[in-house]
Order: sequence, then structure tokens, then C-alpha cells
Amino acid sequence: MKTIPNPCSGLLVPIMIIAVFFSACKKEDDEASGPAAQAAFAEAASQSDAAAEVVFDDVFNNVMGVSTEVGIGGTGVFKVEGLDTTTCYAVVTKQLNPATRFPLQVTIDFGSGCTGRDGRTRKGRISIVYSGNLFLPGNSAATTFEGYYLNDLKIEGSYKLVNTGSPDKKSYTTTVSNARLSTSNGNYIQWNSEKTITQTEGAATPLISLDDVFTVNGQAAGSVLLNDRYFQWSTAITTPLTKRFICRWISRGTLAVKKGNDAVAVLDYGSGACENKASFSVNGQVKEITLH
Repeated sequence: MKTIPNPCSGLLVPIMIIAVFFSACKKEDDEASGPAAQAAFAEAASQSDAAAEVVFDDVFNNVMGVSTEVGIGGTGVFKVEGLDTTTCYAVVTKQLNPATRFPLQVTIDFGSGCTGRDGRTRKGRISIVYSGNLFLPGNSAATTFEGYYLNDLKIEGSYKLVNTGSPDKKSYTTTVSNARLSTSNGNYIQWNSEKTITQTEGAATPLISLDDVFTVNGQAAGSVLLNDRYFQWSTAITTPLTKRFICRWISRGTLAVKKGNDAVAVLDYGSGACENKASFSVNGQVKEITLH
């Protein structure tokens, strides 16, 4: 199967003419029809939605992984006791109310470049304000980004994580608002998302994250400027996504990819294997994409 390049790569687009392309290409996208146009739309939308999902799945892991004081501890870039020995980031905590430990602001500073154990390079800062420990129902964490990059993607927007579960069942809602993932060539993805993440395995060992498995349900909407083309789409999860803390990828589940009210393609994250592959199907054809 064919590997599809990341939508934030490709020929350079001069920044000063993006606004012109935005208007012209939006019209082109709105008016395009037929199998070839559907295939181009499905490719751009599927790859872009998957790229955004990867970015904010990584944010989820890091927000939860800072420490056991605020979350699980040891997930994302953070050290697992007895396994990790070095770090290339700094963590600064600040009590926003001198009289109480929470709300607590945590800043993760990756400096000018920090390559983690997952092979990804991060730079800049993530700022998180915790209302309390995320193990407890009702507590939340609000995340913003300060000059933050994941590999070559600049990440902007806001991310909120809320514990909406019960004492015997972990469940979280995540809201991504006004996200923008951009590269130096002028290409970008804009994305908004609302998801519910529910634990299905690992509840018997609440202090150990390695056996945790979650399912993800919800929807998203986005747009992408890809060289000289502009696409808008929405997605709805049709088969719950599977998220394992020991895997950096979504490993199972399907989404319906829509243009307006019309379902155009199906994005499939696979059958459960931990791998950086997904696929989309359109017009009876299946194409593989690589997750970054």
C-alpha cells in the first residue's frame, strides 16, 4: 500500500501569499467534485486529522505523566523509576494560591531542543494549571503552549483535560480549542476536538500505568492548508479508538471523515498492533498513512 506524506511537508509556500491561496483554494475545495476530488480530500483530511490526534495524544500523556501528585506519573516524556536515568527538560512548579497547594501551575521547559525516549524532539514550553490531582473526579488541567514544537510542528491553541469519572472508573473529557499546527513552509492544520477517554483495563493497579488501556469516543473538525489547496472536514468516531499507555500510537478504531454532511472516507487505526500506521478508504480503495 502507498505511504502518504505528512500534509505539513512539501513545496515551500511563501507566507505573504497564503491569504490569497486561502481564499482561492477554499472556493476550489467547495466546488470540487468527482472521484479524484474525493480522493484528494480524503487523503488531506485523513492525514491531517491523524497528525492532530498524535500531537494531542502526546499532550495527554505528558499532562498525566508529570508526577503522582498531579496525575499518574511516568508517562509521556517523564521518568519511570528504575528505567529512565537522564532527562533533557526542566519542570517548574508554582502555587497560584500561597495558602493551598492547588491550583498548581507546572511548566515543562524543553529549551531549544530535547529528544525524548520516544525519538521525538520537543522545544519550547508547555504550561499546565492543575485544579487538583487528576485521579480525583472533578479535577482538571488546562494546558497552553509557549513557542512549543513537536518535531517540526509548531503547536498553538489550548487543551483541557477533566476527570469526569467515578472513584471506581477512570473517565476523562478532553477539549482541544483553536489548535494550529504549522510548519515553516506555510502549511498548517487547524483543529478542534471533543473526546471522552474511558479506562477499560488496568483499574486494579491504579498506581501502575503500564497495563492501562483506554477507549476514546467523540468528534473533531479541522481544516488544512496544504501547499495550494485548502480543505475543511469533520470526523466522528464510529468504532472506539484504543489507547494503550505503553504504546505511543492509537492502535485500533475507526472514524467517519466527512465533507459537510457527506461521509467521504473511513480512517482506520488498525487491528490493535502498536505501530505507526493507519489507513483510509475512499471510493473502494485503501491507502496507508504513516503517523509521526
